[in-house]
Amino acid sequence: MIAVIVLVVVAVVVVVALWKTVRIVPQAQAGLVERLGRYQRTLSPGVALLVPFVDRLRPLIDLREQVVSFQPQPVITEDNLVVSIDTVLYFQITDPKAATYEVQNYIQAIEQLTVTTLRNVIGGMQLEESLTSRDQINGQLRGVLDEATGKWGIRVNRVEIKAIDPPLTIKDAMEKQMRADRDKRAAILTAEGVKQSQILTAEGEKQSAILKAEGQRQALQLQAEGQSKAIGEVFKAIHEGDADPKLLAYQYLQMLPQIAQGESNKVWIIPSEITQALSRLGEALPGSSGETKS
Repeated sequence: MIAVIVLVVVAVVVVVALWKTVRIVPQAQAGLVERLGRYQRTLSPGVALLVPFVDRLRPLIDLREQVVSFQPQPVITEDNLVVSIDTVLYFQITDPKAATYEVQNYIQAIEQLTVTTLRNVIGGMQLEESLTSRDQINGQLRGVLDEATGKWGIRVNRVEIKAIDPPLTIKDAMEKQMRADRDKRAAILTAEGVKQSQILTAEGEKQSAILKAEGQRQALQLQAEGQSKAIGEVFKAIHEGDADPKLLAYQYLQMLPQIAQGESNKVWIIPSEITQALSRLGEALPGSSGETKS
């Protein structure tokens, strides 16, 4: 019976010794081995052998890039306005030994350093500048944090500001200003549209008037040319026909009713040629005063 108990105790001791001797470190993680309380080595991913009851493996450290989102922090700007800033930090542990032994809690240390740096950066900016200079703020934060956390074995890859929330009264004033700016731009665009429309309309009317005047000029020119040709043809026909004064007087008498047809023709101007033709026509008619005298 005693032998069985001894064998069981030995088996338990052997199992515990093997469990403490063989350790498996997963990929992208690292383990720190302390021998009798003193740092001995850093375990890389894979199988590692330890001296049982002498070596102690500390909790594994994740070597992947980590994301930490901090609570919104109140920050006072240069123009004495309190804004709430929410930040996100991306970092990676490059030296597990320094991250373990150089700082007690690197997450808390990074958070406090971020808050302090953020207050220093925002404190030197106006509210409007801080709202439009996120890239500049991120660059300054990253530079300060990367330099300070380098001795902790941590590399800060980037810092992002998720939100910058000004007070509600400032938000209302900014919304009113933005609404007024949009209304102003809309009014300017409307006025520009009306102006362009009026300019185009005036240009169209101008072109239309020019074309109408050009058409009327050409019509009058063609009409004058036609009348000139007609008069020339008549004049040519009269001379070729060797018309006597009696025929010309008769043609003048036929033209008098056409001259009197217009409503605006209140005054008639009779050329001297017509009076001479009429006198000759009167002399040519039978029973005239000339024949009576003869």
